[in-house]
Amino acid sequence: MNMTDFSFNSHRYDSPVPGTRLIITGAVHGNETCGTVAIRRLIDELATGKVRLIAGHLTLVPVTNPLAFERGQRQGERNLNRRLLPTSTPTEFEDHVANWLCPLLAAHDVLLDLHSFVGDGEPFVMIGPQNNTGILEPFQHAQAEWAMAVRVGVSRLVDGWLSTYARGVTRRQQRLSGTEDASVIANAGAQFGVGTTEYMRSVGGYGVTLECGSHTDPRAPDVAYRAIINTLTHLGLIAGSPPVAQEKMESLRIYDVIDRYHQQDRLVRDWQSFDAIEMNELIAVRYDGTELRAELAGRIIFPDDGAAPGEEWFYVTRCL
Repeated sequence: MNMTDFSFNSHRYDSPVPGTRLIITGAVHGNETCGTVAIRRLIDELATGKVRLIAGHLTLVPVTNPLAFERGQRQGERNLNRRLLPTSTPTEFEDHVANWLCPLLAAHDVLLDLHSFVGDGEPFVMIGPQNNTGILEPFQHAQAEWAMAVRVGVSRLVDGWLSTYARGVTRRQQRLSGTEDASVIANAGAQFGVGTTEYMRSVGGYGVTLECGSHTDPRAPDVAYRAIINTLTHLGLIAGSPPVAQEKMESLRIYDVIDRYHQQDRLVRDWQSFDAIEMNELIAVRYDGTELRAELAGRIIFPDDGAAPGEEWFYVTRCL
């Protein structure tokens, strides 16, 4: 890979009227293109004057990870959205992305990050923790983040991301033998699980991740575009009636992430995101016969039968 073959691109719009500093990102994962389509639609509308910025500052990043996007795959050399931190010694392509992206995020107040997922399922929005002064993810903008999340245009909300990863990382650390390569060791580090929104919160802002539907759902770009317009009007960056908060939101909390250990680990059926699971229901079986059962009644999300050994395989949630 020749680094000179790639450049990082963002589009900046400034109003003379003070207001919120918003950044919108697409294609953090290169095969998740609905956000790219929606952001480019907005760029065209800003160019023609169909949409006008009336306050604040807006930055649009249609393709956050150009190597992964060019390859049409989730990542270039590693998952950008699991270890998003600047580094003085970049070795992987995503390190260079992080060194560009992290200061850009830190220059804003709010982030809307647009994604899609494997398999069928309805769109949903992911938020961070309640206000707290803890060590893992201290945060003071929960009310503003919630107000944004219930206005992006979906009716399902998920939280518990980083605390769940802390549990998963503990298991990864317990499995280390000391002979692993650097990437495996890094994926068992305390910072694993930090992505765009987690980094945004760490520098004093807030943001949501919107999963706009499956990678192949033709409706996903429209879901992304509606969320963009709703967010812009909600924050007062463009004119228009403020979006009404979604009254009925199904709220779920992730409580565990399960890694695949072996290529012969298998899911017991063709799970789809948000399939219901009962307490003690069998979800998967390890290659050695170990059964993986649900600790609580809830739903499964992001089941990935194509996950490689050592990667996240599925997540389980409970209803709030």
